[in-house]
Amino acid sequence: MPLVSPEAEAYAHEHTTPLSDLLHEVVTYTEQHHPLAHMLSGATQGAFLQLLSQTLQPQYILEIGTFTGFSALCLAAGLLPQGQLHTIELRSQDAATAKSFFERSQYREQLILHTGNAIDIIPTLPYTWDLVFIDADKVGYIDYYEMVLPQLKQNGLIIADNVLFHGQVLQQPLTGKNAKAIHAFNQHVANDTRTEQVLLTMRDGLLIIKKK
Repeated sequence: MPLVSPEAEAYAHEHTTPLSDLLHEVVTYTEQHHPLAHMLSGATQGAFLQLLSQTLQPQYILEIGTFTGFSALCLAAGLLPQGQLHTIELRSQDAATAKSFFERSQYREQLILHTGNAIDIIPTLPYTWDLVFIDADKVGYIDYYEMVLPQLKQNGLIIADNVLFHGQVLQQPLTGKNAKAIHAFNQHVANDTRTEQVLLTMRDGLLIIKKK
């Protein structure tokens, strides 16, 4: 179900800072060549992630779910000069696509791409995260959240994407494992006294979570 009218989306896009040439190329390539192009963060959401990162100026960012590299490149724009963004992608073909774009970016030395299962990779990364972006398999959201929260600095942020899951979390009864998993995740975070959060109805829903 459409959560935001196409007219409102177009108006927001018109009044949002345009993407860089490289980001625009990532979007165009993904839309033209990837069968799951709908998984790409929209241009307005990408601009939001970029602006948020530039405001926070993080030292270490973790992204769970690289896809073709768009959101990582947006988030990298706010990294401190000696900062790093670690991004994890399960699919080797998507990781290769993302790497090809990373290598052309001004942040190429700061972007570290890991290919494999995030559950296995996250424990090997000995960093305290300033910012974490979760945009991977929906049934894994609670596990990812619980893994990264202890490594998140105080007042650090976790951003979880697709928390409205195409509007399916609004349906009663809930159907489909992904909608059920996302609803369970949203409730899990809402009941967590270690954090505070706000759910934004941008695109497919963003949950912004701050560690107390």
